[in-house]
Amino acid sequence: MDTTTLLLPDFLLILLGYALKRLAAYEAGFWAGLEQFIYYVLFPPLLFNAVARASLDWQASAPMLAMGVLFTLGGLALGYAARWLFRPGPAALNGGVQCAFRFNTYIGLAIAGGLHGQQGIAAFGVLAGLLIPLVNLVAILLMTRSIGARLWQELASNPLIGGIVLGLVWNLNGWSLPGWLHHLLGLLSGAALPLGLIAVGGGLHFAAWRRAPGLVAYWSAVKLLAVPLLAAGIGHLLGVRGLYFDAALILASLPAASTAYILAVRLGGDAQLVAATITATTLGAMLTIPLQLAWWT
Repeated sequence: MDTTTLLLPDFLLILLGYALKRLAAYEAGFWAGLEQFIYYVLFPPLLFNAVARASLDWQASAPMLAMGVLFTLGGLALGYAARWLFRPGPAALNGGVQCAFRFNTYIGLAIAGGLHGQQGIAAFGVLAGLLIPLVNLVAILLMTRSIGARLWQELASNPLIGGIVLGLVWNLNGWSLPGWLHHLLGLLSGAALPLGLIAVGGGLHFAAWRRAPGLVAYWSAVKLLAVPLLAAGIGHLLGVRGLYFDAALILASLPAASTAYILAVRLGGDAQLVAATITATTLGAMLTIPLQLAWWT
């Protein structure tokens, strides 16, 4: 099965979410509640289950982690170059630049699982576990210019980090999962990915595209084209191969995270511009991700 055919169901679920939001009589509170339910209830068990049971080569995964840090910093640098190219205001720049380096974990887990099963989810989860605190740290620093209680509150309350860390502890200690717990986690994990993709579709917004088309196009190009290209080059230089290269390339190719919008709202960024860029990268990724994976893997 080719990459495009493999990924088609994932992207159809995103479009289904958008269609449901537009056509079905669900109130805005439904989508907010669904997002929170997936984020706090379904995804932590998915990540814990995958990482706790994975047979990962920790020595071989180290170059993947270095690859992830380097292409993330590269995306930050390229994204921040919009300050001189477009001269946006501080709220637009510091809020929107997140879209050049933050990634949508929901889509990444679905793709990694489709390509490599539980091992793919585990490898992606380990890399995401390192990068989620990093991208949150950078995004908060850009909008607050300080490290304070707000940063540690954001990181400590992130359930994805909790699921990954607990899974790593379980894995490194060699503990086994009781049959009933394994079955329960499997049920929750099975619901997480399709509902997560539907929620991504429900979060698409187009309102601010016309207000700053240059910025939206630039940050989308950085996220979907420049960062994956940078990741592939770094990966080859570091000798990253197989499962670990695929996991890192998937993460690098992902559209901007929906949580970037939430952070912009909380910290005074241009939330509508962020929402428009998230939408642009999500739609664009339906084309670029299959091409990136087909070309580099």
